Amino acid sequence: MRISVAVITYNWPQALALVLRALAAQGELPFEVIVTDDGSREDTRALLQAMARDYPVRLVHLWQPDDGARMSRARNRAIAAAQGDYVILLDGDMVAERHFIADHRAFARPGCLVQGSRVLTDEALTARMLAGQRTGLGFFERGIERRRHTLRMPWLARLYARPGQRQRGIKSCNMGFWRDDLIRLNGFNEAMTGWGREDTELVARAFHAGLLRRDVRFSALAFHLWHRTRKNVVDNPNDRVLAATRASGAIRCADGLEQHLAEFAAPPPALR
Repeated sequence: MRISVAVITYNWPQALALVLRALAAQGELPFEVIVTDDGSREDTRALLQAMARDYPVRLVHLWQPDDGARMSRARNRAIAAAQGDYVILLDGDMVAERHFIADHRAFARPGCLVQGSRVLTDEALTARMLAGQRTGLGFFERGIERRRHTLRMPWLARLYARPGQRQRGIKSCNMGFWRDDLIRLNGFNEAMTGWGREDTELVARAFHAGLLRRDVRFSALAFHLWHRTRKNVVDNPNDRVLAATRASGAIRCADGLEQHLAEFAAPPPALR
């Protein structure tokens, strides 16, 4: 099973550098890391080219023009380009603990998606992590919310990972899918732009297709770097798309992954 990690980023190269260093320090490395870029400035490209010189796995940079927040399109392009059998979706502000890849592999099952959790860091702790290039945090670290998520206990994680179709707590910042399942669903719905709900809508269609969800707590740990939130969106049109998907029982979206498959029929070149 080859694992591709799809890291989405936008104009925060300092955070991306830390995310990539954490993935390079994994006890079990992924097959490749694909950075899918929603229109960042040139400093992100320069960072990636510098890091690629001695990066331990295949490192790919996919860039699309900045035309507003198009996370669905960016993620779909990464999925289309992925050579792995299994795709871990990771945000460019999520710093993976060193067992992250191995834990995702351990919890991957046919017919299931994996929903990981996150440790929330406050503004001061995030500044310390970026300044010191720290990729690991302990339970007693100052500036942590959801402190329990710093604990890695695989035996306890297995108790939480019973397959089901729970609707709450869906977040694509730390999520694993079989690539074939994503192709069957036609990936993320690109009719959804701006903030939020595109991950919930994808999982709604996955449930309609019969896939189950495994929640992974106390394993596959990742530390979320603080930034200002955009959650307070009034009358979000993405909510209406999600409601229509749930009402219709749709499995595939009309505007999704398949339109990018031809572009990446040949794998995109690595940066080095």
